[in-house]
Amino acid sequence: MALDHENGVGVWKSGRGKGRAMPKGRQLDEGALAEVRELLGNRPRRRDLLIEHLHLLQDHFGHLSARHMRALGEEMRLPMAEIWEVASFYAHFDLVKEGETPPPALTIRVCDSLSCELAGAEALLAALSDGMDPAQVRVLRAPCMGRCDTAPVLELGHNHIDRATPQKVAAAISAGDTHAHLPDYQALDSYRAGGGYGTLLNLRESGDWEKVQAQVLDSGLRGLGGAGFPSGKKWGFVRANPGPRYLAVNGDEGEPGTFKDRYYLECTPHLMLEGMLIAAWAVEAARCYIYMRDEYPAVLQILRREIAALEAVDIIAPGYVELRRGAGAYICGEESAMIESIEGKRGLPRHRPPYVAQVGIFGQPTLVHNVETLHWVARICREGPQILSDIEHNGRKGLRSYSVSGRVAQPGVYLLPAGSTIREVIAAAGGMAEGHGFKAYQPGGPSSGILPAHLDDVPLDFDTLQAHGSFIGSAAVVVLSDQDSARAAALNMLRFFEDESCGQCTPCRAGCEKAVKLMQAEHWDQPLLEELCTVMQDASICGLGQAAPNPIRLVMKHFADEV
Repeated sequence: MALDHENGVGVWKSGRGKGRAMPKGRQLDEGALAEVRELLGNRPRRRDLLIEHLHLLQDHFGHLSARHMRALGEEMRLPMAEIWEVASFYAHFDLVKEGETPPPALTIRVCDSLSCELAGAEALLAALSDGMDPAQVRVLRAPCMGRCDTAPVLELGHNHIDRATPQKVAAAISAGDTHAHLPDYQALDSYRAGGGYGTLLNLRESGDWEKVQAQVLDSGLRGLGGAGFPSGKKWGFVRANPGPRYLAVNGDEGEPGTFKDRYYLECTPHLMLEGMLIAAWAVEAARCYIYMRDEYPAVLQILRREIAALEAVDIIAPGYVELRRGAGAYICGEESAMIESIEGKRGLPRHRPPYVAQVGIFGQPTLVHNVETLHWVARICREGPQILSDIEHNGRKGLRSYSVSGRVAQPGVYLLPAGSTIREVIAAAGGMAEGHGFKAYQPGGPSSGILPAHLDDVPLDFDTLQAHGSFIGSAAVVVLSDQDSARAAALNMLRFFEDESCGQCTPCRAGCEKAVKLMQAEHWDQPLLEELCTVMQDASICGLGQAAPNPIRLVMKHFADEV
């Protein structure tokens, strides 16, 4: 700043001329700054907490105004451009510039993913859009909310309404019922009464991490978020690198059709938490981060409560476990994108190598595990590796938690032998829904594509579906019937990928968009779609773009009469 001697005031100089009385960009609103400071209180202003602080603003004001984001930038010593690029990346933040009208106080998000579409989500969306005053209630499409067993589903504020109807929504609005409902779950005292945390405390006292790692390897446990990497091997990779080391729990269960992690966390959250602390002990993690999707508000409340309970009884030190809240970005289920988000950034997948076991959170070695994987770590350490390794079916060993939805009589999570076939999975779910004949199925989320009913003898496990152009992924099974169109299901899947592509790489960003346009034609241009699929699979940075072609290719292969 230079001094204007003629007027005795400071001015901003920029090259020649008289200079400016103000710096470039949005000016700081002192009132907004006071509001932001009051809201943040004594919370740290660290860069990695940016998304957490944006949630505070969004929750309190109902949107993110430019004046408040400018004030947050001032308080955190971050440029407005950085605040804006992070906030605009995530679907659950509503950015409002000067002169724009903020969104209504109440938002309804209607899930339009495959299971909900089969259950009538489009008709529900149309009825709500026509029946609500847009000045009072905003009605939006939204991706999978992890409640496919009770489709169609919507979220009213933070209240999920299962098997939703316009009448249920009207009643909830009248009652002001817009908050999450916590299910009955096993809290800390009950878990400890049954022997919970005894294994962890014994290991801390005199345990050998290599023996525990050997138990996990002997069980055959593999990553249950979709990748399927042998779980115990990760521990050695991470521990081989100099510290400090971290552990991250991937709770961003966003693959449409998947809801097993939510199911376990809403029943027995401490199995996951003890498994996490055992894994953290094994790699000598300096801190644990739990990244949980924003679509699970009840789970977020449960974890906040139970982490505080663990701190109160000195099982963990205050601050040892940090809970991070996602903001509506499917891509953050990819481990490196999740780590970027934990650091308060846009969830863009990293180029690898280096891998996160070497360079993870804050550039340090990081062990990443899925929620269900850690659930099994706790059980293996308590009950022995045989709880998985002694179970054999169709030549496969272990157990799988299948999230089953679509045209079955009793959708839900079913714990079955890993070698179960689709016929056995459907039988566990009560058979086909009344009046429906089995036609096709999604074995492991949209990324796994669609297989025909005649492939009903393939074990749904790791390494058994690749020969058919598919994979088990997170075991998100959606069953289609003779009343459904495989072509329409594939289009639903590609629209999801189009919306959720992070945009970093052209093959995925442009490829998903072009695929959706081509798939809406009366007859598919199959040679062009195949060429597009090849480019996406070969050149995309991460698994989203690499697997997005699977629904297209499998429909062209098995349901050629529809395209």
